[in-house]
This record gives sequence, structure tokens and C-alpha cells, in this order.
Amino acid sequence: MSRHPEVKWAQRKDKVFLTVLLPDAKDANVNLEPDGIFTFTAKGGAENHAYELKLELFDKVIVEESKINYGVRNVFCILEKAEKVWWKKLLRGEGKLPHYVKVDWDKWVDEDEDDNGGLGDLDLGGMDFSTLVS
Repeated sequence: MSRHPEVKWAQRKDKVFLTVLLPDAKDANVNLEPDGIFTFTAKGGAENHAYELKLELFDKVIVEESKINYGVRNVFCILEKAEKVWWKKLLRGEGKLPHYVKVDWDKWVDEDEDDNGGLGDLDLGGMDFSTLVS
């Protein structure tokens, strides 16, 4: 049986930030579809457990403009929204978020505080965007 990695998320008017937390992941793979289906698979931990994740995002995304960075401790994704509007939640459907999906308060900005529409003063920890893969 697969396990679910912890996921943190935040948003801006034009993008969603997803961070999949799985240190020392092996064979990590992310798939993003235009209709907002986000999938992640990897192996991790001392016993090489299988990890899987499937999120049905609230709305459509632009796959070609989204960026994914495979790091040592996590996989960081910047997903470009198809429509530049604030989502009322991360996932479509009713109910609460799964227990392994949490708000990333370090990246969170309220809708009324997002005047510059971009990354603002978001601290990305010195991440080199030239290494991001589309």
C-alpha cells in the first residue's frame, strides 16, 4: 500500500505554490494535466516505501508555463493558473483537505495583500530558478 507525502500549498492570483515534502526521494515523478490533475510518485525512507499523491486542483492550469524543481528535501512546484483569479480552495469537490495537505504559511499572502501580483517578497531560500524544469 502506498503512503501519502506531506504537501504544503499557497496561492497568488495567477499561480499556486505546491511543495511535496519527501526528503531523499528516489525516482520522484510529477505529472500535471491542463484540467488540474496533479500526480506525484516516488520512493522514500529507509525501507524505500512507495509514495503516491493525486490532487484534483480547483481549476485548470497552464502546464507549459508551470515550473517544477526536484530538490533533495522536497519537490517545489509553481503552477500557473489558466484563469488569473483567486481560488476559494485548493481542491475541487466538497469537504476538508486531506490530513496530509496543509497551508504553507511561509508563502501565504491574503488576497487583499497581493497588490504586486507576482512573487512579491516571497523567500524561496536561494532557489536557483535557472534549474527549474518545465
